[in-house]
Amino acid sequence: MTPRRPIHILGINAYHGDVSAVLVRDGILIAAVEEERFRRIKHCAGFPTLAIQSVLSQAGIRGGDIDHVAVSRDPRAHLLRKAWYTITHRPDPVLVRDRLRNRQRVGDLRGPLATALGVREGDLPRVHHVEHHPSHLASAFFVSPFEDAACCAIDGFGDFVSTSFAAGAGTHIDVLDHVFFPHSLGILYTAVTQHLGFPAFGDEFKVMGLAPYGQPSMADDIRRLVTLRPGGKFELDLRYFRHWSDGVAMEWEDGYPTLGPVYAAALDEVLGPARKADEPLTTRHEDIARSLQAVYEECAMHVLRGLWDRTHNPRLCMAGGCAMNSVANGKIREQTLFREVYIQPASGDNGTALGAAYHVWHEVLHGPRGFVMEHGYWGPRHSADDIASTVAAHAPELNGFQVDRLESLDEVAALTARLIADGLIVGWYQGHMEWGARALGNRSIVADPRRTDIRDIINAKIKFREKFRPFAPSIAVEALDDYFTGAVPDPFMIQVYPVRQEKRTVVPAVTHVDGSGRLQTVSAKSNPPYYRLIKEFEALTGVPIVLNTSFNENEPIVDTPAQALACFLRTGMDAIVLGTVVIRRASART
Repeated sequence: MTPRRPIHILGINAYHGDVSAVLVRDGILIAAVEEERFRRIKHCAGFPTLAIQSVLSQAGIRGGDIDHVAVSRDPRAHLLRKAWYTITHRPDPVLVRDRLRNRQRVGDLRGPLATALGVREGDLPRVHHVEHHPSHLASAFFVSPFEDAACCAIDGFGDFVSTSFAAGAGTHIDVLDHVFFPHSLGILYTAVTQHLGFPAFGDEFKVMGLAPYGQPSMADDIRRLVTLRPGGKFELDLRYFRHWSDGVAMEWEDGYPTLGPVYAAALDEVLGPARKADEPLTTRHEDIARSLQAVYEECAMHVLRGLWDRTHNPRLCMAGGCAMNSVANGKIREQTLFREVYIQPASGDNGTALGAAYHVWHEVLHGPRGFVMEHGYWGPRHSADDIASTVAAHAPELNGFQVDRLESLDEVAALTARLIADGLIVGWYQGHMEWGARALGNRSIVADPRRTDIRDIINAKIKFREKFRPFAPSIAVEALDDYFTGAVPDPFMIQVYPVRQEKRTVVPAVTHVDGSGRLQTVSAKSNPPYYRLIKEFEALTGVPIVLNTSFNENEPIVDTPAQALACFLRTGMDAIVLGTVVIRRASART
């Protein structure tokens, strides 16, 4: 009997920010990557050609082996509502033109898809357009450990929706309700982010890092921008926004995505004059950031309480760009009746590729559940030979450096732990690249969390970024309760919890100004080399934590050994570990 050929589903996010691709084989995730890692453009928009080719390579298949393509946008979704909105609100023609152009690109992907797969347009597999928010919901529930759960997606917008309430059971997600355009908590956060002088796409995380330095003294002012409604719903006061009426410039076609100002001039009357990007940050700006975060948390918890009232299910799966607000995520169990929370590491628009693929597997093909995402290492890995050839190619630049080629990762962990304990900052490059925005111990810069000065050093000499930006503690999972209050294991670094009062002076470099930390729990199962590094550091210092930040410098997280080595050479890192190769600057020899 001839064995059945496996079913391959390619999921893609295209012509949006953070375009990406995933490959699912018979319901099991094989690979998941973002285009930015290959194009070296943050939040890369356009079509994910290189990401598609990467997941095919990792799966060991060709484009002709793909059976289904799942696209996480459906241009036909909510057409009547869109038409009614256009007739009744008469938005700026530029706004309408840009949306129609983007819709046309998403609706006909045959050319770029055929190119990426290396097949003729006539030989393309079946293409499924999956609505944006169902893709978000599927990206969380269908890879969660829960058989049933309440599901919520909160973001800016996708296919005319900003918030979705849903219930998942087995292989089906039942969408219960929506909040539609133009009302959006994501737009609320983006508008104030832009007003604070952070205009780049994806800058909201900077405001989240700035917020603990301020006081919520302007929370009442920001509450004027949004009204909470029954059932977990809300409405923006549209006088303070322009995304719904004016021609807000948007560019999703190729390269770096852009979004023009979404706030109206009336916002200056509430928050004061907008800050220019090159102006210094003041106490007022810090207070605005803290007030925004406080109001966002109130709104998000209102949404989740409304979802609880509809489902009465203690398990929650969250997705959408707002699910990357790790400060709010850490408060869900404290402020709602949800007891278990699952958020996968690419909960933003990158993750819709994952959700679209699993929507097709479960909802269209009726495939069974059989996969749980327990780690985030779904990108490519590079062999010892790749590392060796990279080091050899850079031999002239490494003249005067100490290069050690060790026998095992155990030796590497022990030496790296000693370097960190001696105060060095080390680039740590191992295994498969991470999926999502966080470096989780395979493409990381690691350092000693006990040093009070290390955060300023890394921000100034390596990351070249704002001094208020925090760093994460990677902690051995069994030590979680010794260092954090009310925390639960989180391998994806997507929740913030209070550091125990008595431990804040022990690990000051990973304790934010408000006494919190965005933790990542590490186990021997999830990442053996990284766990071994943490345990070796604990053996030397008594502290089962290392400081972790992403391996990059104003660029996407590194992918290849060559990118990692180039980043090391142009920054102030003291050493780099590439697999079993350890390279130290002359000044860093011990």
